Amino acid sequence: MDDLDRKIIVELQTNGRASYKDIAKKLGVSDGTIRFRVGRMIRENILRITASVNPFALGNGMLALVGMRLERRTHKQTMEEIARLNSVVSVCNATGRYDLLVEVFADSQKGLSRFLMEDLAKIAGINATETFLYLDAINKWVELG
Repeated sequence: MDDLDRKIIVELQTNGRASYKDIAKKLGVSDGTIRFRVGRMIRENILRITASVNPFALGNGMLALVGMRLERRTHKQTMEEIARLNSVVSVCNATGRYDLLVEVFADSQKGLSRFLMEDLAKIAGINATETFLYLDAINKWVELG
């Protein structure tokens, strides 16, 4: 990634609906350059363009952070399994008290309960969990799944 890639990302973060032509004009390059670079960053898993929502603006949605301790050092494999579960926003390998931190957005209290009691129970090697419910947040956005 170079300076132009970063500038393109900033423009898309400011207005994800901006046309490549408008971004190109602002940055002083051709729209083909913008199209090529955005395509490359998407292919290389550097950039993803999505619509995000404020989870607190959605009626019954529940946003939580789940700290997990693992029995063995199977972080990568366990992370991949957890990431495939419904409601998972992100899975992070972390330092500190927990091996993994999993952010979850469920459509309801019942959905969060199902995730914690049923879905996670199918993943081998999770020794303990602690769940933190988000009561409010500033600049927190999620994708509807």
